Amino acid sequence: MKKHRIVIKIGSNVLTRKDGKLDVTRVSSLVDQIANLRSHGFEVILVSSGAVACGRRELTVEHSLDSVEQRQLFSAVGQVKLVGLYYDLFREFGIHVGQVLTMKENFEPGEQYQNQQACMKVMLENDVLPIVNENDTVSVTELMFTDNDELSGLIAQMMEADTLILLSNIDGIYDGHPDNPQSQLIKEVLPGTDLSDYIQTEKSSAGRGGMQSKYATAVRVQQAGIRVIIANGKRENILIDLIAHPATTPHTEFKNEE
Repeated sequence: MKKHRIVIKIGSNVLTRKDGKLDVTRVSSLVDQIANLRSHGFEVILVSSGAVACGRRELTVEHSLDSVEQRQLFSAVGQVKLVGLYYDLFREFGIHVGQVLTMKENFEPGEQYQNQQACMKVMLENDVLPIVNENDTVSVTELMFTDNDELSGLIAQMMEADTLILLSNIDGIYDGHPDNPQSQLIKEVLPGTDLSDYIQTEKSSAGRGGMQSKYATAVRVQQAGIRVIIANGKRENILIDLIAHPATTPHTEFKNEE
């Protein structure tokens, strides 16, 4: 029987505290939830931000660096810390993890695309959980993804996922500014629905994305026939509740059929 395949994208604002340091307690909670999903027959691919934030807190740089140098340095140092943490936490559940660092050019049709797809397929076939991130050490300027929202959407399509879950620091898309108590959460989005008037353009403080990029990714992936959920990764037990109690768990769902 084919397993339900989920791509879960966790943004930097979910993984970090207000001071910018990695929130190990939250990472541990999300790992617990992913392990629970796997134990119930779900197949999971994790797209995780947070490497640059990890590296920035590990190093004190005494001379000035431009934005590209900072990104390369902090991501190189931070990716080791981030994946090491995931390795230790998933090992408690007997789950093997594998790191996949990718670039935008790997999604162009051809040998690199096929090799990347084959690599992740063999990982899943052997019960290894892929942890995917952009290779920030070499992906700069025009070679970069817009953000990991875009990356997770491409992964979901490449791996023919059933569901893409984008974890943010708010519950989903609102019909007004999220801080306005009069604004209502938009719970369902049918194919062809235009929500562009409702999308706030602010980007996240810790990452490169924002609701605009999540919306663009959700629309693209929905058009490919994949269900997309935007939810608040800072809510306790969010991944379990999205599966077990979807009716009472705040989120925005882009349905893949009328």
